[in-house]
Amino acid sequence: MRILVTGAHGQLAKCIKDASIKHTSLACTFVSREQLDISNNDAVALYFRNHSFDYCINTAAYTNVEKAESDKENAYLINSEGVKNLAIQCEEHNVVLLHVSTDYVFDGTQTVPYKETDNTGPINVYGASKLAGEQHVSALCQKHFIVRTSWLYSQYGHNFYTSMLSHFKKGTALKITTEQTGTPTNAQDLAVVLLTIILSEVYQYGVYHYSNDGEATWYDFASEILKNAGQIPQANLGSTNHYSTFARRPERSILNTKKVKETFSIVIPLWNERLKGFMEDVYTQP
Repeated sequence: MRILVTGAHGQLAKCIKDASIKHTSLACTFVSREQLDISNNDAVALYFRNHSFDYCINTAAYTNVEKAESDKENAYLINSEGVKNLAIQCEEHNVVLLHVSTDYVFDGTQTVPYKETDNTGPINVYGASKLAGEQHVSALCQKHFIVRTSWLYSQYGHNFYTSMLSHFKKGTALKITTEQTGTPTNAQDLAVVLLTIILSEVYQYGVYHYSNDGEATWYDFASEILKNAGQIPQANLGSTNHYSTFARRPERSILNTKKVKETFSIVIPLWNERLKGFMEDVYTQP
C-alpha cells in the first residue's frame, strides 16, 4: 500500500516512519513543507497528478497555540485551506485521507470525556482552524478518517516532554499549571494506531478519538516526567492554579476512546504507565 505522509519534519511523521519500518507491505513517502506546501492548491494538485497513492496521512499542521492568536491567517492557511486542498485531491484520485486533529476543537466545559458526536466549540484560533480543516475533510472527501488526539509527546522535536527535560537539566525554576486537564499521549502510539487503521482494511470512515487512557494536569505530566528521569538534583518544579496565556485553553479536554478501541480492536495503555515505559526505552540519564 502506497502512503503519502505530510509534515515530514514533525514529531508524528517521524514516529510514523519508525513504526512503518516493521511493515514491508507499506510504502511510505514522507514530504516536508519544502517538498509539498499543502497550502498551495496548484502544487498539491500537481503532486497528486504525478504520484499515485492509496492513502494520505496528514500530519502537517500549524501547532503553535499561542502564536496562532496573532497569526490567524497562517494558522487557517495550513490547518484549514491546506487540509481543503488535500481533501479535494484525495477525493479526485480515490485516496483515503487520514487527517489528524485535536481535542482543542472542544470548549473544555464538559465534565465527562468527549465523544466523537459531542458538539464542538473551540475557544482559540488554533482549535477553530483545526475544526475548519475537519469540516473540509467531511464535506469534500468521502473516504476519510479524522483522528482527534491530545497532548502529543515524543523524543522528537519541541513538545512538552522534551521541553520539560531540557528545563530540568538546566535547573530552571518552573511553575506548571493545574488549570487544564487532558491526557498526555505518546506519538509513537498514535503512529501505530494510524497504520493499524490502514492495515485493518476496516472502512468505517468518520471521526475517531485516540489518546492514551486516564487524565492529568500539565503539572501531573511534568511531575511524572521528572519522576521517571532519574536523579536530576537541580530540578526545581512547582505547581500553580493560574498561568497566564495569550490563548484560552480548554479546562477539561478528555477524549472518549471507546469507538476506536472497539472498531479496530485496540488496547490503550494508561498515560503514566506508557510514559514510564517510553522513558525507560529512550531516556539516557545525563
